[in-house]
Amino acid sequence: MLSDILQSGLIISILATAVRMGTILLLAALGELIVERSGVLNLSVEGMMLSGAFGGFIGAYYTNSLWLGVLSAILAGLLISALFGLLAIILQIDQTVSGLTVNIFAAGLTFYLYRTLFPNVGATNIPALKPFSVFQLPFLSDIPIIGKILFSQYALSYLAFFLMLLVAFYLYRTKSGLILRTLGENPRVVDMKGINVMRYRFLAVLFGGMMAGLAGSFITLASVGIFVADITSGRGWLAIAIVIFGDWKPVKILWASLFFGFIDALQMQLQALGVQLPFQLFLTMPYILTTVAVFLARKRSGAPLALGVHYERE
Repeated sequence: MLSDILQSGLIISILATAVRMGTILLLAALGELIVERSGVLNLSVEGMMLSGAFGGFIGAYYTNSLWLGVLSAILAGLLISALFGLLAIILQIDQTVSGLTVNIFAAGLTFYLYRTLFPNVGATNIPALKPFSVFQLPFLSDIPIIGKILFSQYALSYLAFFLMLLVAFYLYRTKSGLILRTLGENPRVVDMKGINVMRYRFLAVLFGGMMAGLAGSFITLASVGIFVADITSGRGWLAIAIVIFGDWKPVKILWASLFFGFIDALQMQLQALGVQLPFQLFLTMPYILTTVAVFLARKRSGAPLALGVHYERE
């Protein structure tokens, strides 16, 4: 069994899948990074991803366009994030309670809408669409080993890497990024400069929702081509943990996303090889390792000082 796992072709396949699974987490984690850097603790990433997965599937199913489906997913994430922003920022309800409430609302709403649109769905009658195909970058995809791992991916994976660079540039090379980072550390300083704290935070939440929606669309439009209840399977919670494990820094979040993507890809491959262990153990592997990783990262936390704290003007 070990010799099967160590075959070069199988290793390349696992690593290529790790990149695909990791970029789903990367998209959601980058959005959450911006939100938390603004001082808002957003626990509704799971609900936003689920809404994006549903919106992406429905948009693509009825328009016959995968890219319109991606746009629909972003819009769905935006709408759910607006609800969270209303509760947590405008009404200043406890951010933890607001996040959990939005998750429950999104889960119920997507399930209700799905069954309303497809009342006859069953185990043998699941609406499906043809997902994105792998896009091989010319010349680069021909490079031995690396080409198959990095340059034979979905277009959304390339977009995720580009957005990581864009977020890093925004946070550390722009005035607006400096304001955002200061907002998460000491919002009163930002307020004294005449900048509207609530507006900045609300916009950060909207961006986080759009990124989570985009991540959700990856699942239904690239990975599986169908939508079922709870299809995100806790990936929104993983994204939050990745932000912590990545110490609230874009590059570290990239590596953390790829690491957890590798664990996810490995457990799927082990199941496919018929390793004689309970399948429930394989399914829980990413979450067990997430718990361990967050525990190990607790003493080097670079969390914004004002994270989760409501700001009130004096």
